[in-house]
Amino acid sequence: MTMQKPAARPDNPRFSSGPCAKPPTWTPDVLADAPLGRSHRAPVGKAKLKAAIDGTREILGVPEDYRIGIVPASDTGAVEMALWSLLGERPVQMVAWESFGAGWVTDVVKQLKIEATSHTADYGEIVDMVALDYDKDVVFTWNGTTSGVRVPSGDVIPAERAGLTICDATSAAFAQDLPWDKLDVTTFSWQKVMGGEAAHGMLILSPRAVARLESYTPAWPLPKIFRLTKGGKLIEGIFEGATINTPSMLCVEDYLFALDWARSVGGLDGLRMRADANAQAVWNFCATRDWIDNLARDRATWSNTSVCLKFTDDRITDSAAFAKAVAKRLEAEGVALDIGAYRDAPAGLRIWCGATVETSDIEAMLPWLDWAFHAELAA
Repeated sequence: MTMQKPAARPDNPRFSSGPCAKPPTWTPDVLADAPLGRSHRAPVGKAKLKAAIDGTREILGVPEDYRIGIVPASDTGAVEMALWSLLGERPVQMVAWESFGAGWVTDVVKQLKIEATSHTADYGEIVDMVALDYDKDVVFTWNGTTSGVRVPSGDVIPAERAGLTICDATSAAFAQDLPWDKLDVTTFSWQKVMGGEAAHGMLILSPRAVARLESYTPAWPLPKIFRLTKGGKLIEGIFEGATINTPSMLCVEDYLFALDWARSVGGLDGLRMRADANAQAVWNFCATRDWIDNLARDRATWSNTSVCLKFTDDRITDSAAFAKAVAKRLEAEGVALDIGAYRDAPAGLRIWCGATVETSDIEAMLPWLDWAFHAELAA
């Protein structure tokens, strides 16, 4: 089959799953008010950090009695702080169905050496969350960024539980429903759905998580960058903008803009609707072609942010080489950047469909994917 190159091109070809596309109205001018060269502990710095925390609570609907802190090292740093500071008080259940969840298993089992049971599923599948024992601590990802598989809902998590739920929600926050009453620790980074700059993470603690921090001391030494308590009490300043280490006020300014943009598109509901529309455009494309499909097998678990795809055509003899060639063709044409599957994931493509991506750009890119597939098949 010979196909002509499509005439239309995406205005923005950035479909990377992190760092993700900036909000559509972003320009460098939005950073003009960043207090560069000023201390983050000066009144202007404290005010902006507090505004970032308050804006996060507002947009996500985080309960008032939950603490929100800005922490170093992106989502990874936030997760590590939670694991090192909270685990060890009781047995742990580690849940993984993609590479980042598997990384947390390694940290707990091999580094912290805590009594833990691992529950895993292959890429495209999800662990049976109903079968878990929530009287133990449970560590899981809400949305598998590298597999495109998400938790359908929080209904399976009991409201009455003795253990803590520790949730890596980095590619879910601002795009999917997060049931705060079922989550004791929630982490994410600015660089995903909000299109913010990398290196900063967010740590959200329920009252139950705070109680654990104040009543339990881990058996291992904690690096300063992980310490959330002092003298058996929570360091409240961390959750009011007094960060553990020096933050980038340029990144903070960028995040504040992203929060303003989120308000302009209807807050959390608007962000979810944008992500849903983007993902639906990809799903509709796949439904009308017999050579590509969603990596996630159960429709209820399909991610609306990190949409992972696999090639299903029997004529493809080397899936990895074929997928890389298709992604390379699209990048060479300047119509889709950074859409190859994650290095540990099955061969295929990964299209970021978070709220900062315009549906019109997804729709303009997909005919190019059609073209690239057939061009590579004929090569």
